[in-house]
Amino acid sequence: MELQLQERTLGQWLEHWAATTSGKEYIVYSDRDLRFTWQTFNERVDRMAKGMLAIGITRGTHVGLWATNVPDWLTFLYAGAKIGAVLVTVNTNYKQSELEYLVRDADLHTLCITEGVFDGSYIDMVYTMLPELKESQRGFMKSERFPCLKNIVFIGQEKYRGMYNTPELLLLGENISDERLDAAKEGINCHDVVNMQYTSGTTGFPKGVMLTHHNITNNGFFTGEGMGFTADDKLCCCVPLFHCFGVVLASMNVLTHGCTQVMVERFDPLVVLASVHKERCTALYGVPTMFIAELNHPMFNMFDLTSLRTGIMAGSLCPEDVMRAVTEKMHITHITSVYGLTESSPGMTHSTLAESFEERCTTVGKEYPFTEVSVRDPETGRECAVGEQGELCCRGYLVMKGYYKKPEATAEVIDRDGWLHSGDLGIKDKNGNYCITGRIKDMIIRGGENIYPREIEDFLYKMEGIKDIQVVGVASEKYGEEVGAFIILHEGATLTEEDVKGFCRGQIARHKIPRYVFFVDSFPLTGSGKIQKFKLRERSLELLAQN
Repeated sequence: MELQLQERTLGQWLEHWAATTSGKEYIVYSDRDLRFTWQTFNERVDRMAKGMLAIGITRGTHVGLWATNVPDWLTFLYAGAKIGAVLVTVNTNYKQSELEYLVRDADLHTLCITEGVFDGSYIDMVYTMLPELKESQRGFMKSERFPCLKNIVFIGQEKYRGMYNTPELLLLGENISDERLDAAKEGINCHDVVNMQYTSGTTGFPKGVMLTHHNITNNGFFTGEGMGFTADDKLCCCVPLFHCFGVVLASMNVLTHGCTQVMVERFDPLVVLASVHKERCTALYGVPTMFIAELNHPMFNMFDLTSLRTGIMAGSLCPEDVMRAVTEKMHITHITSVYGLTESSPGMTHSTLAESFEERCTTVGKEYPFTEVSVRDPETGRECAVGEQGELCCRGYLVMKGYYKKPEATAEVIDRDGWLHSGDLGIKDKNGNYCITGRIKDMIIRGGENIYPREIEDFLYKMEGIKDIQVVGVASEKYGEEVGAFIILHEGATLTEEDVKGFCRGQIARHKIPRYVFFVDSFPLTGSGKIQKFKLRERSLELLAQN
């Protein structure tokens, strides 16, 4: 069958499967035996969509979702999509300052939250951000600092002052007629923005990447096609839904193929292995560190993983020995990798089943269907020859609509000819496969998370005693890169590595806290006085080797 770009919205895809395979299992939480068929899930989504209408969410409204992969995560995504709302994903590792930045920058109208993760209470952080919430009637909150924000919704049964909870939202929805819901659904277009994800991208502070139904459903569809997905597949999703890996490469793949999504709420290698074993999953996703944790779990040999056949290892450099172990020990004979960025929805290239095992280990494959990929000289824009290093760029349906409220930043990464510039260096080999060779910018990628050094530098400049600071990526076998901070102190000041880490705890996300702190007297400079970060990266390895 000839591949074609799909024109359905998320809601239309969901309703298609609810009508044609109504009794088939769609979402499964194996650890608690919670199961939704396409029909029962679609009915819950419609009830949630009515509840969202009841609290003032309409077309174009920005709804934040701050949660791990809880059962109603996808309910909120699809309910919002059906009425034209934009779901803004919030990184589960965010701390106070990061949360407040996103709420303000994204013009959030409603923020949906859970209790939080083990090292931070979302409830406490929201009350810190909105002290007036405890004295506010639900739905009538007024915040001077966050004038757009009207509602906080707790995802669960518990009640908190000033917040709706999920049962109340569903109850409010019962007062909304089917006709009003149908009217809200009308006019929703596949080219409307449906999802906004914050990323550091290649430069600067986090920016809201606006992605349309057309962007993400097609990227998910072609991802599945590259792995031979059918409605009979069962995909175990243990990667976070707030990231493109989870919400697009996993969820949109399942949505467009009508198969089953076996969810893991928060990554735990034992729950992953048990879920694959119990549900007879055929596909598994993860970043390399996840697969390593599964392979090395002491109970690994207790589970039958022979049902597995394919999956994606992505997010950072995929070591060949890990891919080989996944193939031999986990039976994922057709493990693949995807390269891309949030701004490209995210998949730009995919090492599909068509490539040999060696190619899937050493390259990131070929361009997605209906996608142009080009290696270009960063200085001149000239297209590079085969084997010549340049910047990876792409053009096509997958390119984001832009950065929210940031036309200048959008123009910096999408040129006049429509090419999205990745900021990554790579080559195209003689077989048409692409290889990543480095980065133009200083962004750090730790276990699949983009970290922009400037953000951490600006935060640590506030710490008393620090005169100057440079943050770089330090090579790590486990995570690809770790955060390293080189610090020059003011004369007479004394700080320890633990002082610096303690200053960061609870203020910035865990993955951004420097793993290594080096106190130095000066930074290496170019002849024109520019700091040579590559030399700091080299110096970090020398200093670690001495310890």
